Amino acid sequence: MPNLHDIERRIGSVSSTKQITRTMEMVAAAKIRRASERVENALPWACAISDMLITTAKHAPLTSEPLLQTHDEVKRALVCVIASDRGLAGGFNSNVLRHSDKLIAKLESEGVEVEVAACGKKAIGYFNYRGVKPVFEYAGLSADPTYEEAAELSLYSGDSYRHDKLDAVYIVYNHAKNAAEQSLVEQQVLPIKEESYVELLGLTGQEEDVFKSFQPQDLESLPGDIDFEPDAESVMFYLMKAYLRNCFYYALIDSAAGEQGARRNAMKSATDNANEMVSTLTRLYNRVRQGAITTEINEIVGGAAALEE
Repeated sequence: MPNLHDIERRIGSVSSTKQITRTMEMVAAAKIRRASERVENALPWACAISDMLITTAKHAPLTSEPLLQTHDEVKRALVCVIASDRGLAGGFNSNVLRHSDKLIAKLESEGVEVEVAACGKKAIGYFNYRGVKPVFEYAGLSADPTYEEAAELSLYSGDSYRHDKLDAVYIVYNHAKNAAEQSLVEQQVLPIKEESYVELLGLTGQEEDVFKSFQPQDLESLPGDIDFEPDAESVMFYLMKAYLRNCFYYALIDSAAGEQGARRNAMKSATDNANEMVSTLTRLYNRVRQGAITTEINEIVGGAAALEE
């Protein structure tokens, strides 16, 4: 059984660790609000540009924009992996990296050559350790991503797809469902899928129109004309440019919010475990101390009895 000094030292060590984890939990909690507000403010635009592109593309000639076309054969793909710069966030990074490995292995089994864009030091270190050199590396920006980062990724993806250097583009990241929960998302950016952000992220759809029952027929079935001004090529080029930048930027800020939530949960669990360990060690300390006192009393009583005899 350990002595009292060893137990005291262990209690002090655990208490010091608890102060660190508690501080990190409070810092992450303070950052969650700003990161979540950033995502909430960007979501309406993300949904609007995605829905607008999907709706408009149906009425535009396929030849108006190369990014609207699907290549006959997928020979080369880009996988953008978004992780964090720091650890201590539970399974936040490992979930993304494991899923990315599975996606890359699946594409390579189909004969596809895969390029990787790594966002976050954890993703950069993970792929470099495995001998995979990312075409893009972004470090130090996971907690506060920039629009320039998204613009660079979208420019490379769009130009490569236009010139047949890429046939598919994917993004893998963690979506912040709320301040305490994250979900893994695999988004196919190119070729475009008819999938809205509500479906992709599992968001709650808009409430049903209360006047729908009074309408003579379903308005969605009514034919409509779309006029492109100045022309279809210019309009679709602008929409595709905005759509690509939005896909990467929203994924980056969504992952940043999820990172803070995951870190707060991990540090809260660590703090709770430290409190439980301190309680257990304190009980052990009291038990050992009581045993030592009892032993000393028995020795004193035994010595006194021996003197009386």
